Amino acid sequence: MKPVNFDYARPDAVDAVIRLIADDSRTVKMMAGSQSLGPMLNLRLVQPDLIVDLTGIEELRCFSDGADEISIGACVTHADIEDLRVTDVTRGALPTVANGIAYRAVRNRGTIGGSLTHADPSADWHSILAAVGAKVVLRGPAGERTVAVEDYMVGALEADLRPGEVLVRVMVPRLSKSARWGYYKSCRKTGEFAHAIGAFMTDPDRGISRAVIGATESRPIVIAKASNVIGDGRAPRPSDSFDGGAVDEILEKAGMVDPLDKQTHVAALRRAIEQARPQ
Repeated sequence: MKPVNFDYARPDAVDAVIRLIADDSRTVKMMAGSQSLGPMLNLRLVQPDLIVDLTGIEELRCFSDGADEISIGACVTHADIEDLRVTDVTRGALPTVANGIAYRAVRNRGTIGGSLTHADPSADWHSILAAVGAKVVLRGPAGERTVAVEDYMVGALEADLRPGEVLVRVMVPRLSKSARWGYYKSCRKTGEFAHAIGAFMTDPDRGISRAVIGATESRPIVIAKASNVIGDGRAPRPSDSFDGGAVDEILEKAGMVDPLDKQTHVAALRRAIEQARPQ
């Protein structure tokens, strides 16, 4: 299959993108790394009138390092993060997760903003970024607004983008020296989307303890105050504080009732905690 005919634009500024996507007279799709959009175009699952290529916008391909957080442009690639071309403020969490995304060819092209906006529940960035407490900044005709990563995914393949808006950057907080994190995904082979994801981050110096259960067929389940489930991060072995029964109850309240699904997701979070790092 090949895509239907479409017009193509590659603006050099975000304001130009906003003007293009605000046109209600035609169907417009934004393209960054095209690792998801490309196959969808070829299969004709999407048939836009116009493709707006974001990769020509310098603002979206840059990052800036602040005192408390780092700003990562939406078109920064997975490989940029994996190879530490972007400053790591997460004590290894983001580069490690980036290294496990699909294959190197995909990581060379795929972007952090594209992955978040595509909103696949089994993708990696939603889970780890929610665990570390990241936010996204969206810009549209009404200006900018900031949304927590866990709220950006409304549902499977659905992001909280209002008409005329584009994701411009991801804000990742700087973890303190006491922070520990873990990430585990269950999949049959390398490069495959996960069947279950477990992620956590504890930062005792800031009083933060968060856990995330991903690949749930919808938005990740975020436990924003998880000290009663995973501990406060001060124990020598965080896994000693893990309460699998409490996690099972949280999953059931969220609508996951299949025993095997629950067991798989509980195990993923447990293994993430067993791999807690840095020590």
